[in-house]
Amino acid sequence: DASHVVVSLVKNYPNYLIINLDKLNYCASLKNLETVSEKENYKFIQGDICEPDFIKQLFKTEKIDIVLHFAAQTHVDLSFWHALEFTYVNVYGTCVLVAAAYEANVEKFVYVSTDEVYGGSTDEEFDESSPKRPTNPYASSKAAAECFVQSYWERYQFPVVITRSSNVYGPHQYPEKVIPKFISLLQQNRKCCIHGSGLQRRNFLYAADVVEAFLTVLKEGKPGEIYNIGTNFEMSIAQLAKELIHLIKKTSSESEMEHWMDYVKDRPTNDLRYPMNSEKMHSLGWRPKVPWKEGIKKTIEWYKENFHNWKNSEKALEPFPVAEPFAQLSGP
Repeated sequence: DASHVVVSLVKNYPNYLIINLDKLNYCASLKNLETVSEKENYKFIQGDICEPDFIKQLFKTEKIDIVLHFAAQTHVDLSFWHALEFTYVNVYGTCVLVAAAYEANVEKFVYVSTDEVYGGSTDEEFDESSPKRPTNPYASSKAAAECFVQSYWERYQFPVVITRSSNVYGPHQYPEKVIPKFISLLQQNRKCCIHGSGLQRRNFLYAADVVEAFLTVLKEGKPGEIYNIGTNFEMSIAQLAKELIHLIKKTSSESEMEHWMDYVKDRPTNDLRYPMNSEKMHSLGWRPKVPWKEGIKKTIEWYKENFHNWKNSEKALEPFPVAEPFAQLSGP
């Protein structure tokens, strides 16, 4: 989650001005940045990466040295019903941003992508040179955006770096994502809704570890390179639900656990797993440090107090997303 990175940069780099550009759509919460909002080296700007004139002006008025591009539509379920919106924001928005950054002679442009660009695999481990075979509109839009970013390195030697990370979990995450969703449902005495068999496996990385990875990429990442930010820790969605039921409902009985699990219709496609090789990041000196038991405990605690940090957080707990239709495309 970008808010963790922003907070860390503001605190660790007092001599740098950290500008946080955010459209503030449904899944954003400025509460996540309260700890730094009054700091002198932090500035918040509300704006949209899909508006070229605004973005050009931003690079003109602010002397920006480094760009960390996290902005994206990221909800896989939603992407099946809103493929056009995902393409617009994730591909067109990235094109606008990288073009403006190039014109402004930015020193480093980091594009934050996802392990999902590789598509699913049951046994093969993906490294950075593995082919991209995305299976859903979200992953396809991220893969296409990667190509545009990479082309600026190929064509102009513009110093871009691409990262592909596993599923991130921890405080600050909008509760449409699986871990905060299950935690919040259980804390409200509701069942975990599990898509399909629940046997799909995911790798989970704690937010603080991901922050360290991005700080490493900022310092050590080489222009034109791609870095997998992954972990060997993986768990099936059904196992995840049981683990959370055990921690929140204080039960180890199989039948009681099953009582809190509700199997629903699967997504149109649901990759089984995304095993990634992260040796390239290890060679830069980064490895995940936070054990699952510790990370998940902190996360559960945080949602007890902060579920209502978003005005529409209840809506996020539907088994399938309920979203406003994407009314119009006001293109270039």
